[in-house]
Amino acid sequence: MNDTEQEIVEKKVRRAVGISALRKIGRIVAEEQKTDVEKANVLRWLARYGWIILSGAALLLAYVLGLI
Repeated sequence: MNDTEQEIVEKKVRRAVGISALRKIGRIVAEEQKTDVEKANVLRWLARYGWIILSGAALLLAYVLGLI
């Protein structure tokens, strides 16, 4: 192979390696985004229904202390 062919091969290898790296990074980012969405859903659930749980806990505590 002459220099021109060698350069073409090296360019294609670099391109393939770069594409592979970008795909790996894309998978990592997608995984992190999925985790962030799951955390946001849990926090949203707590914001919606957490007051019910806190109210129940307060009523139970009041009952145990004999206040009601």
